[in-house]
Amino acid sequence: MNTARKPYPSDVSDEEWSLIVPYLLLMKEDAEQRHHDLRELFNGLRYVIRYGIAWRAMPNDLPPWTAVYQQSRR
Repeated sequence: MNTARKPYPSDVSDEEWSLIVPYLLLMKEDAEQRHHDLRELFNGLRYVIRYGIAWRAMPNDLPPWTAVYQQSRR
């Protein structure tokens, strides 16, 4: 887990992450999301889903909403 920020209840656990990461690594190396930590992108997506917020209302300590949105479209 990223120690640069306080974790949210919606953050993915280590066990969940080990199941998900192989599927996220299927994206191209030059994809926009690769500029950000994949786990943090996924945490951002889970935050939006869990709290039902608008993309642009995402907290500033998560990756930019545009990158999280692009990940969700995959």
